[in-house]
Amino acid sequence: MGPGISLSQRLSQSLVLAPQLQQSLALLQAPTLELKALVEAELQQNPVLEEIPEQEIENAEKSPNEDGETPEVTDYAEPPEDVKFDAATEKETPEPGDDFQAEFDKLVQIDQDLRDSFSTGNATSRASVEDEEKRQFLFDSLTAETSLAQHLVEQLRDTLLNDDERAIAELIIGNIDDYGYVTLSVEELATSTSLAPEKILAVLQVIQTFDPVGVGARDLRECLMLQMERAGLDTTLEYLIVRDYMEALGKRRIPEISRGTNTTLDDVQEAITRIGRLDPRPGRAFLSVTEQYVAPEVFVVKNGDDYTVTTNDEQIPHLRISNVYKDLMAGGGDDAEVKNYIREKIRAGKFLIKSLHQRQTTIANIGREIVKRQREFMEHGITHLKPMTMSQIAEVVGVHETTVSRAVSGKYMETPQGVFEMKSFFTAGLQTSGGGGDISNASVKDMVAEIFKAENTTKPLSDQEVVKMLTDKGINIARRTVAKYRDELGILPSNLRKVY
Repeated sequence: MGPGISLSQRLSQSLVLAPQLQQSLALLQAPTLELKALVEAELQQNPVLEEIPEQEIENAEKSPNEDGETPEVTDYAEPPEDVKFDAATEKETPEPGDDFQAEFDKLVQIDQDLRDSFSTGNATSRASVEDEEKRQFLFDSLTAETSLAQHLVEQLRDTLLNDDERAIAELIIGNIDDYGYVTLSVEELATSTSLAPEKILAVLQVIQTFDPVGVGARDLRECLMLQMERAGLDTTLEYLIVRDYMEALGKRRIPEISRGTNTTLDDVQEAITRIGRLDPRPGRAFLSVTEQYVAPEVFVVKNGDDYTVTTNDEQIPHLRISNVYKDLMAGGGDDAEVKNYIREKIRAGKFLIKSLHQRQTTIANIGREIVKRQREFMEHGITHLKPMTMSQIAEVVGVHETTVSRAVSGKYMETPQGVFEMKSFFTAGLQTSGGGGDISNASVKDMVAEIFKAENTTKPLSDQEVVKMLTDKGINIARRTVAKYRDELGILPSNLRKVY
């Protein structure tokens, strides 16, 4: 057969997430503050949704119903089925009411009147001179963070450098990182600009006189020396150590420094202590610091001998389907396009409310199971944290393991021991001898920290000695695991912790 066009069939399977399922997963995984933003965005996009006023919620909580029970007014209750559909025709069942189109036109007219009123009010209202001055004062009072580069450029204006030298200075400032160090050597700058290295070095020395002290250094040694020179400490023992024994200082070879400087061990250690007060990163004061605010997703409160687990519902807007659109839909009408639009929005709103209900229920169930399994932690703290896996929780709650992973991702639990990330409760375990059961990695890590904290600094413990101490307590652990925990805790090796 010659070349040509042919048809063929191929059967394949693929997993496709429906948009509603994607939205449900996004709501489950989002932390409280992010969830609030997602719900508010949906409120802006879906006109049939409205937020229940706080006063109405409080009144409902205070007013008991006929059975003497307090009704719940939350966004997690399943919305009533006010819109009825005929299963055979998939059309709305007509119900008594006003003409749909008339009501809809009236709603549009009210909206237009409000827009016209707002537009006219803005056009006619003019602020007084006093109001304008207050407004300008408010804008002038707003503060913006100054970067390190901007701070150096401002100081550059006060120097006596000529135009060519200022251009070199701006080039050098552009190659200073966030911590205040020059990222390129003088030779590299000279090669890129075709200028003499001596000229670039002279301008660099001017920049090194700027604030913060130590800025413009090419390495840590030069940074510390610049700070001591500015403070008039260039004849001290610490200056000598930094200038001539920087490598030995980094490895804490104190006896070697003592012999080289012809001083006692105590004098060297005191000098090293003073060196430790210098700032190795002078530019970090200008780094923008982003505050991270944590809103607990689950609250654990002790009531007598038991613990009560509740979810954070206050941060999430309470939603319901607007009665205006439900009445319009039930009223009937001839405009099928408009009614279909409202019907789809009502369905989307109901699905959102149902998804929020499922989210809070899932998180609450997971939180209760965590508290049930980690009761000793709630009583005594991190040292009593038990090994626990997500599959164990998923089996009890009745969801998939990935659902548990999404539900605890980025969420926090407020416990009697403090606020903890929910994911931190899921840890692997180490075997213990004597039939005491497994112990969590977090508990062992805390034990390692306590052991190093209580050590004799003149005879610091090695990793192997810590292994032996834990083995005596019935905890089987490898030396490399102790070294890993020590690194995570920011504890130096024994040879660098020794104090003479």
